[in-house]
Amino acid sequence: MMRKLLLIALLSCAQIGTFGCSKTNIPHTDVEDTSENRKVISFCEDYRKAVEEKDVARLLKMASPRYFEDGGNTNPEDDLDFSGLKDYLTSTFLKTQAIRYEIRYRVVAKDEGKVFVEFSYSASYRIPGLKGEEWRHTVADNRLELVPEGDSFKILAGM
Repeated sequence: MMRKLLLIALLSCAQIGTFGCSKTNIPHTDVEDTSENRKVISFCEDYRKAVEEKDVARLLKMASPRYFEDGGNTNPEDDLDFSGLKDYLTSTFLKTQAIRYEIRYRVVAKDEGKVFVEFSYSASYRIPGLKGEEWRHTVADNRLELVPEGDSFKILAGM
């Protein structure tokens, strides 16, 4: 009887997460708080700030020379390599008048030497339009694909 009560108590504690092994997340994220994950999130926050500041030089420095984006489809016309990224950042991107870019980090996963950062974002930006400046707003999910480089990372895809 005592064993049954102990087992029930243990199962109840496990279900409500009162064991000392419950995981904590990095504040304002859904990502487990580890030193490696903090390093990844810090890099991604630097990326987010570079987008808001329209810092093209910093964004290009963060991108890997092997950068490649396939547009999520089989149409090769919307593929983007490092050269295309550079062209986009130094032309279309710079026309943006103001940017507000908020990110909620969901998952950091590692596989085959790469780091995948799944996140939801909310972007508000002002662009020139036919009727003058227009505000646009986008809410979506995205994934940055990173590769470790020295003490930091480079972005392989997802900008």
